[in-house]
Amino acid sequence: MNSRPSDLLRLAIPNKGRIAEPISNLIEKSGIHIMNGGDRQLIAKTVDPHIEILYVRPIDIPEYVAQGVADLGITGLDMVAERGSDVVELLDLRLGRARLVVAVPEDSEYSDLRDLSGKKIATEFPGITRSFFGDRGIDVSIVSVSGACEAAPHLGIADAIVDLTSSGTTLSTNHLVILADVFSSSTWLIANRSSSTLHKEKIDEITLALDSVIRAKGQCYLMMNVRRECLDEIRSMLPGLSGPTVMDVASEQNLVAVHAVVAEERVYQLINTVKRAGAKDILVMDVQRMIP
Repeated sequence: MNSRPSDLLRLAIPNKGRIAEPISNLIEKSGIHIMNGGDRQLIAKTVDPHIEILYVRPIDIPEYVAQGVADLGITGLDMVAERGSDVVELLDLRLGRARLVVAVPEDSEYSDLRDLSGKKIATEFPGITRSFFGDRGIDVSIVSVSGACEAAPHLGIADAIVDLTSSGTTLSTNHLVILADVFSSSTWLIANRSSSTLHKEKIDEITLALDSVIRAKGQCYLMMNVRRECLDEIRSMLPGLSGPTVMDVASEQNLVAVHAVVAEERVYQLINTVKRAGAKDILVMDVQRMIP
């Protein structure tokens, strides 16, 4: 698997799981179109002849990158920490945000971490869990599980769990309460240390492409024509990224074109506000990529 041309970069992404589809969508929007990917595909080509995609389990990505099987990878920081892999963390992709927490049954007698001394802790993250309790001098027994961790206390497998939560709904549904936070995680672009030096230019190119999509998320491009006497008022309503852009309209001396990037959540009210202030010919467009 390691035998490949020296100018070919391999990007490892999840082959399944809750972040697999959002990651594939992000790659597509960045312009790195995957040409022959599929459910059972191991390696896929992209429109860039110097980039190929490797589909693997999320938990394996950090070590594949650390060992040089892949030059780049996209996976959760929780996976990187669990594996203890030596990689370069390049970019927070702002996907799959979650917290790794210690949770106990809501009707239990545990109200402090030290109450768990000598108890069994079920988790999919034995490495992180062992370090967390070890650093605090609390001796616990780790029970490694794969999936459905929240059921462990009710099945008598463990006294508490260490598991990921985003909204807390699953914990609440299973009558569990959070005792402590262990780790905050999100999905990151990571790199092999040697590759980050040898292929810096290409890796910077990929990083910029992904970052531009992330920056554009939730943003709209607003364009309108404005009478000159109304410009100051409308300009104050449109801060944009560095203030709105104002350009002369060739066919109308009394009109200027005003362009601004605004948060999508503001557009609904903003359109009515600027129209009342004298704007016309208003256009709203999606922003696909934003490069600082």
